[in-house]
Amino acid sequence: MANGKLGRREFLTALAGSSMPVTASVKRPNIILLLLDDLGWRDFGCYGNSFHETPNLDRLAAEGVRFTSAYAACPVCSPTRASIMTGKYPARLHLTDWIPGRKQWPTAKLLTPEFEQQLPLQEVTIAEALKPFGYRTASIGKWHLGGKGFWPENQGFDLNVAGTERGAPQSYFGPFSLPNLQGGTKDDYLTEKLTEAAERFIEESAGRAPFFLYLPEYTVHIPLQARLAAVEKYRSKNGGKEFPNPTYAAMVESFDIAVGRIRQTLERLGIARETLLVITSDNGGLRYEGRSKNPVTDNSPLRAGKGHLYEGGIREPLIVHWPGVTKAGTVSDVPVTSVDYLPTFVEAAGGKPPGPPRIDGASLVPLLRGKGAPKRPALYWHYPHYSNQGGAPGGAVRAGDWKLIEFYEDGRLELYNLKDDIGERRNLIKEESRRGAELHAMLKRWRNQVNATMPSPNPAYDPAKADQGLTGTERQ
Repeated sequence: MANGKLGRREFLTALAGSSMPVTASVKRPNIILLLLDDLGWRDFGCYGNSFHETPNLDRLAAEGVRFTSAYAACPVCSPTRASIMTGKYPARLHLTDWIPGRKQWPTAKLLTPEFEQQLPLQEVTIAEALKPFGYRTASIGKWHLGGKGFWPENQGFDLNVAGTERGAPQSYFGPFSLPNLQGGTKDDYLTEKLTEAAERFIEESAGRAPFFLYLPEYTVHIPLQARLAAVEKYRSKNGGKEFPNPTYAAMVESFDIAVGRIRQTLERLGIARETLLVITSDNGGLRYEGRSKNPVTDNSPLRAGKGHLYEGGIREPLIVHWPGVTKAGTVSDVPVTSVDYLPTFVEAAGGKPPGPPRIDGASLVPLLRGKGAPKRPALYWHYPHYSNQGGAPGGAVRAGDWKLIEFYEDGRLELYNLKDDIGERRNLIKEESRRGAELHAMLKRWRNQVNATMPSPNPAYDPAKADQGLTGTERQ
């Protein structure tokens, strides 16, 4: 039970027993979770980006809650997506890297552990957790949690559009060859087609039953592709320079347009005030594409980006809009994380979320209602792999304003006060040795509790060749 491998039937039985009766008189909110891929913390206007144009997102933030200390459970995609679906830390799931993962570099210092190549079917997903409350469910967009037999329709979703084992589209332009998204022409743009599918699902569901729409966008993941007119607009805006990246900016704008369309659909159908809308990302912004020296996005003042346990790799934008619950214009600096979405949605639907070890997350409903933050000592990360972006195996813990990172190659510890040093430039491990030791002990205890798998020494380690598989532009 402690490792999340048992208790599926008990979990679902408990949920069903905790819910309000499914009757027409009970108003359960529709729930929409929009998840971007590789979006950085500062890529929206409401987070301080003056180059990207995101009026719909900025308006949504002004009408709801904008979180400034929201996190992904991992600095790469598949583990975070698994944490969202299950409410469990990737370490507990033993799904700790993107699927299928980075090939082991033969002469690296550590041998990274094997990990799950799909989200196990015995895990309870958000879609399955909401079934006892009468929800219709759809996953429209990127899945990346296993191949055939482990797609959304095998994990409790009534509808799967475009979700496969792939982590990126072959092209953002048609024709397409994805589940329930076939054909089209080179003039069709993927973000727009996913929005159309989402609108259809909302229209089909309105008035029939409450619905949960999981809309995990492929954008802004590479390949960087957008409509030419939008790219040229941003290229003109920055004077023809390659950075800020005009194509990336156009991709961000395409998502903003999608958000506007979905909100218009909700308004047209008269269900906007009955809908909980959540927008976030799966990991930090990608700073470089492959070995290119041209940056993709700028995460500053945060350090590093995707693939790293520094803030640039794990801190995310998060906007929540829930009419009648959230107060317009609220900005929250309470640390929250991607394991919190399942229990939040269960409580929003009228159920009582299960506690540890069945899940690791905490419901954010009290926080959204203005009644207090989750009571937990810390947030944790475990990434025992080398990332494509140059990140080394490590773990991290955040407790209050303090964050400790442990690097598994050499046991190096880094300690930062995020309130005073959000850019993680001043390592205080020597000045605050007692605090560092306490956080390190917490991190080690947590790894034992979740049965985290650790890397091991590589007998073929060669210091002269160990870094050859990493991109120099991404080395920290």
